[in-house]
Amino acid sequence: MIDMRTTRDGRTAVLTYSALDRLKSCCGDDQPWLVAPSAFLEQLRAIRPFDLVLLDVEIPEHERRRSTT
Repeated sequence: MIDMRTTRDGRTAVLTYSALDRLKSCCGDDQPWLVAPSAFLEQLRAIRPFDLVLLDVEIPEHERRRSTT
């Protein structure tokens, strides 16, 4: 599942991270991830439209995914 978030102004954003260490520091250890080429974003947009691509955005602690195990 691709993590999309709604911005304060109502737009849909895809969160992307430039390195695994940034993903972990910005999203926490429980954030699922995948590696994909940037061209994948156009394919994704055709299937699940979005307005923005955000890079290396820190997710507040209270909004991060938590492990269910």
